Amino acid sequence: MTSPPTIHVVLFPFMSKGHSIPVFDLARLLLNRNISITIFTTPANRPFFSDSLSDTNIDIIDIPFPQNIQGIPPGVESTDKLPSMSLFPPFANATMFMKPHFEQALESLLPVTFMITDGFLGWTLDSANKFGIPRLAYYGMNAFSGALSISAMPILGTVVSDDEPFVVPDFPCIKLTRNDFDIHFREREPKVPAFDFFMDVVIATSKSYGLLINSFYELESVYVDYCNRISSPKSWCIGPFCATVEPEKGKLERLEKPSYIKWLDGMLEQGKSVLGLVVTEWVDQREILSHGSVQGFLSHCGWNSVIESICAKVPILAWPMMAEQHLNARMVVEEIKIGLRVETCDGSVRGFVKCEGLEKPIRGLMEGEKCNEARKKVKEIGEAAIDALKEGGSSWQALNELIVELSATRQV
Repeated sequence: MTSPPTIHVVLFPFMSKGHSIPVFDLARLLLNRNISITIFTTPANRPFFSDSLSDTNIDIIDIPFPQNIQGIPPGVESTDKLPSMSLFPPFANATMFMKPHFEQALESLLPVTFMITDGFLGWTLDSANKFGIPRLAYYGMNAFSGALSISAMPILGTVVSDDEPFVVPDFPCIKLTRNDFDIHFREREPKVPAFDFFMDVVIATSKSYGLLINSFYELESVYVDYCNRISSPKSWCIGPFCATVEPEKGKLERLEKPSYIKWLDGMLEQGKSVLGLVVTEWVDQREILSHGSVQGFLSHCGWNSVIESICAKVPILAWPMMAEQHLNARMVVEEIKIGLRVETCDGSVRGFVKCEGLEKPIRGLMEGEKCNEARKKVKEIGEAAIDALKEGGSSWQALNELIVELSATRQV
């Protein structure tokens, strides 16, 4: 007989699908440890949470999202609904007005063993401290990008050209450019609206109990060790979260397959391998990547996409756009060698890409020697990723150690 859960964990992802989906997988990972979970969201996001977690017994609490925020249309409570990402700073800053509602609900849930909140919700650290709850932050980034950012940041202001390669101080084998970094961090005199916000959340993270990484130690050991040696809090690799759930889970009861799956089925019947079909709506990316006809993934290199591609053992054609995606692309192509990169017209990191800049690397990824190398490498890493979550694996052990540690220090 299974004993009732004695550990209670609160989860609070940022109001963005790319931030919420991996937290759903993390929640299932914790459920496997017989942990009781409460997850927070907002009223407009409640249906998405309910549908995604319908196969679990997770409690969902929605608290009001601030209204009358300048520039934010009424009813917009998720970044994918914003008219422009230029509205991200006021949207992100508005979340701090949720604090009284969060704390009122949090108090009613006590005792709470620990909480995991999105790194962008830095204000939740105050709430955690108020009730004596250890807070762990989660950004959805890997250790590679974090380590390179820490090492390169002090010298970014000394680099003359945005596309001039420079050696990363603590990693002499790696060369980057200023354009590999997001605008919030590469400006010589940071005056962009989001700069103060990012500085605040970084400070809040540094004062938190720990930082969760959706990765596994074998993939990033050098960078995890570096971060833990020179910065705080401790980074814990407990992923990949997406390996917790089979991609096909829950799809059998669907009345009709989506058009993109029908198209992939047709390609598979014809014995054709594909990189992708352009689809404009939100899709189940893992279901696509696990399809037998998919042999390549044209990706913006958000870390969720990279780790999902690794677990599906599908090589990547990297086309980074924003945030830390350019650093992730470096990792994919130069560090772990599981893919190629689109070619810009002038060879710069953020240069314009024409059709030939796509065609050449696509052919390289789908056929030839480089294709075989990338496919072999991603298969090896994908198997290691899945093994890390199995009992006794590095991520399994790290999560076990974290739970034991936090359970011993919790306040009841």
